[in-house]
Amino acid sequence: MESPPSEKRGLGAAAKVVSERASSIIRLELQLAAAELKKKVASLGVGIALFGVAAFLGIFALGFGLATVAAALATFLSTWLSLLIVTGGLLVLAAVLVVLGVRKLRKGTPLVPEQAIEEAKLVSEALRNGSH
Repeated sequence: MESPPSEKRGLGAAAKVVSERASSIIRLELQLAAAELKKKVASLGVGIALFGVAAFLGIFALGFGLATVAAALATFLSTWLSLLIVTGGLLVLAAVLVVLGVRKLRKGTPLVPEQAIEEAKLVSEALRNGSH
């Protein structure tokens, strides 16, 4: 049993309205996403700048702190010896950090997401087996 032509036009018009409204919703969602990303990027920029200034000031504070340690040692040692002790301590700390950094770099290489690849293989295999 075929529906009358007026119902076909009504259904077609309704489908067209639904399609237009869906497109409008999608455009609005994309605009919202763009506005949200813009706000987040601006916030990230300010945060990075604040961290940069903090790091800059922290380096100066570290320098003054090390100078204070050297000056304190110089009260009962000669100045050159106190400076040498502080320098040696910094070199030892730097060496320890290099060793720890090399270990972390070795753990992070190669840059291949091995777990994600394995999971993708399992999903692909499951889809192939499920479709047969």
